[in-house]
Amino acid sequence: MSAPRPSASERATSRRIVAAFLVSAAGAVSFAVTYGLGGDTRWEGVCLAVAFAGLAVGLAVWGRRLVPVGGYVEEHEGFAPPPADQAMIAAVLAAPDRPVRRRGLLAALGLALSALGAAALFPLRSLLPSGRAHPVQALKDTHWGPGVRLVTADGRPLRPQDLPAGTAVGIFPEGHVDTGDGPAFAVRLDPERFSRPPSGGHLDGLVVYSLLCTHAGCPVRVYLQGTGQVLCPCHQSSFDLLADARPVAGPAARALAGLPIEVGPDGFLRATGDFTVPPGAGFWDSP
Repeated sequence: MSAPRPSASERATSRRIVAAFLVSAAGAVSFAVTYGLGGDTRWEGVCLAVAFAGLAVGLAVWGRRLVPVGGYVEEHEGFAPPPADQAMIAAVLAAPDRPVRRRGLLAALGLALSALGAAALFPLRSLLPSGRAHPVQALKDTHWGPGVRLVTADGRPLRPQDLPAGTAVGIFPEGHVDTGDGPAFAVRLDPERFSRPPSGGHLDGLVVYSLLCTHAGCPVRVYLQGTGQVLCPCHQSSFDLLADARPVAGPAARALAGLPIEVGPDGFLRATGDFTVPPGAGFWDSP
């Protein structure tokens, strides 16, 4: 006995299911590509939402429209069905176009699940140490290093004469003005007032320290010229620049990280190394 051919409605439903699974696969592939290119997490979330939504829609339509559902009550008539019923059941289960055996739907579902599974492997790359610095070491290293020029927020390199006395100027490592742990400030002080020598040294009183407060990492934005101190407005920690930027008030317990500098052959200020200690919040510091 030949199995009945699917109706036009069933074929249209199958096409919708396949389309939903293909959308799911496309969302998973887009997530993998976006993640691999270092994209925005918001777009990664959108891609994952599309992938799971397509999978959910496809499975829901499949189960609701193509798989027979409902409650059936039938009196038991014996353990062996009539030969005619056996032949019909065998034909239905073996038919290539039945809901649970349609190759196109199963192939689309397999593609969607495979794409999602492959996309899920991409975030694991972030946990692998290959080609990456150790996390603790990464917290200590910044983009400052020997020969890196001091530049302003707009990328303009600085000469010593660009930093007059009594003015604190925000500086960044050249080529990395958007770095999170590299911001610093330079200020010219009177060397005769130093009660403790700067950890990073000085050039005729010109010193450079990290802009990040050692309490919670907020920027120390307020410079008190008369006292030679800088203030963090977040939790009111004060640092004495005349005593190697040690904390004198507030919750901060560590001095600001100093940056050693020199004047390069081109006349511009350059770093001679990284910060003397890890910059920023003290709880990141590992023994």
